[in-house]
Amino acid sequence: MVKVVINNNELNVPEGTTVLKAVRMAGYDVPALCSNENLEHINSCMLCFVKDEVSGRLFPSCSHVVKEEMKIITEDDELCKLRKTGLELILSEHTGDCEAPCKLGCPAHMNIPEMNRLIVNGNFVEAIKVVKRDIALPSVLGRICPAPCEGVCHRKSVDEAVSVCLLKRFVADMDDIHPWPLPPLNEKKVAIIGAGPAGLSAAYYLRLNGVNVTLYDKKNKPGGLLLTAIADDILPKDVLEREIASILKCGINFIGNTTVDSSKLNDLRNDFDALVLTAGSTNEIVNSYNLELTTNGLLVNPKTFETSSAGIFAVGSVVSPTRLAIRSLAHGKDVAFPVLQYINKREVTGKKQLFNSRFGKLMESEFTEYLKESTECKRVVTKFEYGYSEKQAIEEASRCLRCDCRAIDNCQLRNWSDFYLANQKRFQKSPRMAITKQFQTKGVVFEPGKCIKCGICVKMTEKFGEEYGLVFIGRGFDVKIGVPYGQTLDKGIEKAALQVARACPTGALEPGN
Repeated sequence: MVKVVINNNELNVPEGTTVLKAVRMAGYDVPALCSNENLEHINSCMLCFVKDEVSGRLFPSCSHVVKEEMKIITEDDELCKLRKTGLELILSEHTGDCEAPCKLGCPAHMNIPEMNRLIVNGNFVEAIKVVKRDIALPSVLGRICPAPCEGVCHRKSVDEAVSVCLLKRFVADMDDIHPWPLPPLNEKKVAIIGAGPAGLSAAYYLRLNGVNVTLYDKKNKPGGLLLTAIADDILPKDVLEREIASILKCGINFIGNTTVDSSKLNDLRNDFDALVLTAGSTNEIVNSYNLELTTNGLLVNPKTFETSSAGIFAVGSVVSPTRLAIRSLAHGKDVAFPVLQYINKREVTGKKQLFNSRFGKLMESEFTEYLKESTECKRVVTKFEYGYSEKQAIEEASRCLRCDCRAIDNCQLRNWSDFYLANQKRFQKSPRMAITKQFQTKGVVFEPGKCIKCGICVKMTEKFGEEYGLVFIGRGFDVKIGVPYGQTLDKGIEKAALQVARACPTGALEPGN
């Protein structure tokens, strides 16, 4: 055994252990995108640098073995700066979206591509689950949302955007009840003042986490402006009432005909663990709460929605006037997270947004590449009052271009770029690489624009004895991964396609799912 000191912690490891492995055995980690424990090290990403504490020398941990009495530092300002620069150099050539533009364009960040794929497969129950993870009133929104998601849809560059709102409405109208088993209620209690879209949404997502929620409103029915500001031919009252009822039936207590003035607010502060203010724009009553104001409304922390008084949160038009129900619903969902942090006595930080790679608009030469995973049919048109039939919904959903990354939940490049706050544009060149997609009959998709040339797939195909395999083609800055002799992806990875794809540290090689 060899004694090594890592971040001032002594550790005994077997002789011949790499420094990288020793670091991980000690409970630390460093980025090592080209490292795979089943393969010989390749040392191509140059991100796993650590520091010799005695000499101050930096070296790649994946290609050095531990030595007796070695003292290693895994993280300091110099190493962080080096890794961040290395990640930014990799990102400068990385052409791919982490999140689809439609998901980013949706104020509620609904996973629209996932919904579309489930509709295409006829799995409408799972589709509504995807929708209601982020949107509490999908049947309502499917009728009144101005569809900012469609404005940024990549399909719009080809012909017309995918009709997201009608698809959302389709699955919600088929089955808009609460689609999950509800957790038991816990001892935590939250009062929400205002039962409009933001209040209903906040109540729903807090209840999904077991919180006892009471909704207060000055009117005798919940719904806010949804009840009065939208014509019945656009939003039928039975649709609105049905969706509101599905929220309240989750076990949310509604108390109407109640004006919450400053005296009532103080009473609620004593009776509840937290309060959420969602009741319209600022007025005399809100001004009497003695909370800090801006020219638009209540002053809140933009990440946590906390007001100037601990335990009181605010969202919706009481913070900044808006007539967009989707924005109010989104804020209602978003405020649930910091409220849960507060009532569970954790640090209130709000929900973190992960690093997101973006490449911009599609070039015309890329239309064909994206249509490989879509259909060329035009946007399906229907009468508004009827919405889509099942056949129409499947046809329309099949127009989705599959813009989201297949490796979105396990991409090492994304995770480490987020950790080191990497800036994708720092070294980005123009014009960018054109996107291409190659498909293998066993279900693997290869997107060269996302490849970081780590060499893992090259070693993997060699290990599995592929006849052609994958190799480095070209030299210097022009090097790329491909199948030699102009052969197809089918010829390159015949024996171990899925194993090779699952070893990829980014979304360059992924199962087709």
